[in-house]
Amino acid sequence: MDEYLTTFREMISLRGLTDHTIKSYTTYIKAYLEYLQHTLQKSPDEVTWQELREFVLFLKQQRQLSDRTMNSCISQLRFFTLYVLHKPWDPYQLPMRKFDSYLPYAPSREEVWSFISTIENLKLKTMVALMYSAGLRVGEACRLTYPDIRRKEMRIYISKGKNRTDRYAILSEKALGMLTEYWYQYDKPIGCLFSQPRNQEKPIDAQTVSRMFNKHRELHGFNPRITCHSMRHAFGTHLYENGTDILTLKALLGHKSLHSTTIYVSLASNGVGRANSPFDEMGDMCDE
Repeated sequence: MDEYLTTFREMISLRGLTDHTIKSYTTYIKAYLEYLQHTLQKSPDEVTWQELREFVLFLKQQRQLSDRTMNSCISQLRFFTLYVLHKPWDPYQLPMRKFDSYLPYAPSREEVWSFISTIENLKLKTMVALMYSAGLRVGEACRLTYPDIRRKEMRIYISKGKNRTDRYAILSEKALGMLTEYWYQYDKPIGCLFSQPRNQEKPIDAQTVSRMFNKHRELHGFNPRITCHSMRHAFGTHLYENGTDILTLKALLGHKSLHSTTIYVSLASNGVGRANSPFDEMGDMCDE
């Protein structure tokens, strides 16, 4: 089965996807190939639609996957069928799953300040401050370099974000002060700002930062819904509450679609929750 996995990785690479995406896309294809080898004892070319559906149900039951994750798995199987096996894909044989949408958690200003102010590790503290103050994804914070910090313009250059587009983010004065302190204490890095402990040339891994973040959260008993990404949600929510228009917010967050940005209208305290029902504006009409 190794040759199928190798071809799959090659085809993903040809699409120009990032290493993180390639790793993510490979996860369920590896599980699929192992299932074929040890359970069905079949080649991928011999698998029927029924057997493909059985694998998807098997994976959901074994790993307790969410419907969103199941759709990711189905997408990978589709890519594998089209670009590795060179066979047509029939969406009526293996349809995408419906899933519920939930509002993300956005910590309050007080929660954000309490969380950041209690971090003792200066590297983590600076990174979390940047994630909140500029609305950065954890991976974007990890990849920051010294030239990305535009002090004169008070903005941060974000290269190739999630949607493979560049953008500028806000550089907070408070965050800049923390970043300056960090820079002096960590030997004035002129390349990668937040490097790996044993390799100054490579950025720190996002999973490492998330583990440090979660450890701090658990140690101090913060809300378990507070994550690295919720700091980005807090940025968007608080910025909208401050009066920032939705298009500016979209640009600052680097969203591809305005639909992704409108979620902060629901999260903000002055968003949909502050809208008045027209029924309450009828006065005494209802009593007549």
